[in-house]
Formats: sequence, C-alpha cells, structure tokens
Amino acid sequence: MDKNKDQSYFLHAVPEQQLAKTFFPIGELEKPRVREIAEQHDLVTHNKKDSTGICFIGERRFRDFLKQYIPAQPGDIVTPDNEVIGKHQGLMYHTIGQRQGLGIGGMQGKDESPWYVADKYLDTNQLLAVQGKNHPALFAPSLLAEGVSWINGSPPAKQFRCTAKIRYRQSDQRCEVVVKDNGHCHVIFDEPQRAVAPGQSVVFYIDEVCLGGGVITEAIKV
Repeated sequence: MDKNKDQSYFLHAVPEQQLAKTFFPIGELEKPRVREIAEQHDLVTHNKKDSTGICFIGERRFRDFLKQYIPAQPGDIVTPDNEVIGKHQGLMYHTIGQRQGLGIGGMQGKDESPWYVADKYLDTNQLLAVQGKNHPALFAPSLLAEGVSWINGSPPAKQFRCTAKIRYRQSDQRCEVVVKDNGHCHVIFDEPQRAVAPGQSVVFYIDEVCLGGGVITEAIKV
C-alpha cells in the first residue's frame, strides 16, 4: 500500500458490509509505479501533475467558491487579551493553525513572530490570533467528537487505547478513547495536539487497521 496515498482517513465512515464489496484495483501499488504503467500504455495522465485542491470546485479559488453559498460576515481579529488587532472577512475563510492570509504583522509594541489562528468564536464572530507556532493556545490535550461510527459496527471496548489522526497524513498519535452514548466520544492524547479543528474528522487505528472515526466538535484546552 502507498502510505502517501492512504485514503482510510476519508473512508472511516464506510461500514464493513460495504467495504467487503469494494475493490481497490491499484491499492497495492505506489504512485510512481502507477505512472510507469500508465506511460507504458500511452495514457496521457502518466505525467499529469498531482491535484491538491478540492476536485469538485474546479479551477476556482476556494474563497470564491464559498462566497457563492455562505454570506461573508466580517469581524474582529483579537488576541487572548481581547485586544483587537485587525479585521477578518469571514470566519469560514480561516482554519485553526492557519498562518497565511491574516493581514496582520509589524504591529507597534509586538515582536516579529508570525501570527496564527488559534480559535474561532462563532457567537461573537471573532477570530483569535496568537504569536508563535508553539503558542499554548494552539494546543489541546483532548477533544470531543460526535457522529462516531465503527467499521465493524461497534468499538473494541467502552474505553480503549489506540492511535488517532486529526488530519490527513498526520502521523499516528497515541491516545485513549472513552466511548459515550449517542455516537459521541472523548479522546485524550498522550501528547497535546496542535491545531485541533472542529469540523474535521478524528480517525482511530490499531496498527494499520482503521477502526472508524467521527467529527470533532470541540478541542478541550486546559
């Protein structure tokens, strides 16, 4: 299996009954070998550049795509001390951990460290920004998730240890999972995780076996 192209993070919600009938004809081949085979058969895609964007929006900028469906609501960019340091054009344009595109920097009385998005306050339409890649506000030791599904129909236990990913291609992170009622769970990591983003998936593994996953609802920060 090509670990650089592993899609289990995105397939975690597919139940076992459907996976049993699913074929991955080139799943055991790495991308360079697939390109070689394509070239041998004169396929024009053999040297096509890998796509990194969102396939269903085409060549449009992601921001332009969002504008079509979500009305922009500008608001304040604030520090942990509630100091207003700038304006954002809409919370949906930003993600937790983002550095580029904030439009702040070189401020009087502030050092030159880059600014990062640490949180989004939906109730006040504010964007929380902090300085430094390793600012404590960027880290969370645990998270809550909902809509949790298990590939084989049930979790290994009500409380168990495994590894998890909170984003695609992240290295495995050791954690403990506490299964709650109604498809909820609490995930406690051995090491605090940077840029835990509500709305993204948390996916569970034991070795190379994907157990399932759910949608992050809250990053619990201490």
